Amino acid sequence: MSDADVVDSSRLRQHKATALKILVVAALYYATARLGLLQQLVRGQVTPLWPPTGIAVAALLLFGMRIWPGIAVGALVVNASIGPTVVSVLAIVVGNTAAPICSYLLLNRARFRNDLDRLQDALALIFLGALGPMMISATVGSSTLVLSGALPAGGFWPTWSVWWTGDAMGVMVVTPFLLVARRARWPHDVGLLIWAEAAALATCTLSVTYLVTNSASSSLLFLVFPFLVWASFRFERAGAAPCALGVSTLAILASGRMTGPFAHHDLLTNMVTLQAFNGTVSLTALLLTAVVTERNRTHEEIQRVCAQLADAVKRQETGGSRRAPPDA
Repeated sequence: MSDADVVDSSRLRQHKATALKILVVAALYYATARLGLLQQLVRGQVTPLWPPTGIAVAALLLFGMRIWPGIAVGALVVNASIGPTVVSVLAIVVGNTAAPICSYLLLNRARFRNDLDRLQDALALIFLGALGPMMISATVGSSTLVLSGALPAGGFWPTWSVWWTGDAMGVMVVTPFLLVARRARWPHDVGLLIWAEAAALATCTLSVTYLVTNSASSSLLFLVFPFLVWASFRFERAGAAPCALGVSTLAILASGRMTGPFAHHDLLTNMVTLQAFNGTVSLTALLLTAVVTERNRTHEEIQRVCAQLADAVKRQETGGSRRAPPDA
């Protein structure tokens, strides 16, 4: 086989692998979109949690720009059955595709690291990956629905708030979970007490979150934060990301039912409350995890340097004693 044949064969395998990734991304986008639509609040297609956006941003961060067609195809298949007109569907697909791409470009420019082990990575994901770029899809989608006559003009801002909240929440809670999950390995040599602590953390987090999201007092929402602190300090990213996902999901379900702190308020007020709460949850989990990880890394580096210095001093003392002249 000639060198040209080897190169062509390698390129063919790369193209096949890329095509497979595109299909997987499109399938995951569609499947999670159907789940997200179970909590739709506006016109059967606008929901306060849109997991496909989180999957799209994670896929771009992991595989690069070459998988963007998977996002577009997934968005097209989802919106084809719920969009008011063909032109509207295409416009919404463009917005849903452009927002994750914008997130990826901004994060790439900020030198974002997928390990989420630095404070700047946590801040970048929230502000450059979620809050800012997701205004694109919310604005394009809400404007399209109003211009097509599917929504009255007065429904723009409530719809925009739900759309923006859903896309931003997808990036804030789903993307970190996926980035952490891809590196997850089954822990070995973990004692029974650690497993018991992890089970207690999960049980307490979900139980308390369920209680406070079904309580009429919004002031009780702060009770979930000690558990996020617990998860961040004891289990770092492996604990904080799932906890933040669970807390945010339960809060979103409560907002969809308009129960607990989300009862007796209009849609816009609930979306502002939900965005503020879930944004604070994600920010707390990501920032604390980054700080703890950096602290542990610094501690390990100090220990390594101290061990090297101790070895160097020991070698120096040993070498000096060997070169010392014998006593007369």
